[in-house]
Amino acid sequence: MLLHPPTTPVDQLSAALRGQGYAVLAAQGVCALAGCTLAELESLRASWDDLPPDDYLKDGGRYRRRRHASFVADGERLQQVPHRAHWQPLEYNALHGGMERWFAPMAPDVVARPAWTRLLQAMARVASELRGPQPWSIEAHQFRIDTAGGIGRPTPEGAHRDGVDLVAVFLVARAGIKGGETRVFQADGPAGQRFTLTEPWSVLLLDDARVIHETTPIQPVGEGGYRDTLVVTLRAGGFQDA
Repeated sequence: MLLHPPTTPVDQLSAALRGQGYAVLAAQGVCALAGCTLAELESLRASWDDLPPDDYLKDGGRYRRRRHASFVADGERLQQVPHRAHWQPLEYNALHGGMERWFAPMAPDVVARPAWTRLLQAMARVASELRGPQPWSIEAHQFRIDTAGGIGRPTPEGAHRDGVDLVAVFLVARAGIKGGETRVFQADGPAGQRFTLTEPWSVLLLDDARVIHETTPIQPVGEGGYRDTLVVTLRAGGFQDA
């Protein structure tokens, strides 16, 4: 039985993030926050069918496909930066930390769409409300986790933080699977919450300094089962680099 997430009204988002360190917006709330329609967001979905394999998985798996892009948001100005490696220290990613991972870049026609720009600008406004107005270094990751090998692991590194200020996990699609439960825990306490994101373009927002998170493995219940997500991270003071 799926546990549906408790969703937060848009006008209470900042208070929820400050109060408990995380919040879930329904797709309608995402559209209101970003000033775009659900149809505009759905127009991005086809690009998830064209993700190349993630060749850096240290567990030997072939269940993850991925693209990556980086941006800087300063006020309402959003600029894509030259393609760069994704890097995390070992303290935040014990499995894949300490290595430069050069993922395939996101398609130009995706990042050029107005809905994409508005979505990232909205995330930058949320981060500024949480930490104060400032430039934000943004990394965006398109993921597809599939079950062709019998099981797929959305977070093979386990429960973790990302070493950023704000994390946004958008559920883009899920089909033919079971599992994929999201778990959020206090970084320095026992409290936690678990639920399953099922609504396309709903989003889990996390204050990365205060909570850790993970998603449980997925298994197939039909042919070609998969889970598509968009993960956007925002960090003050520049990108993480080796």
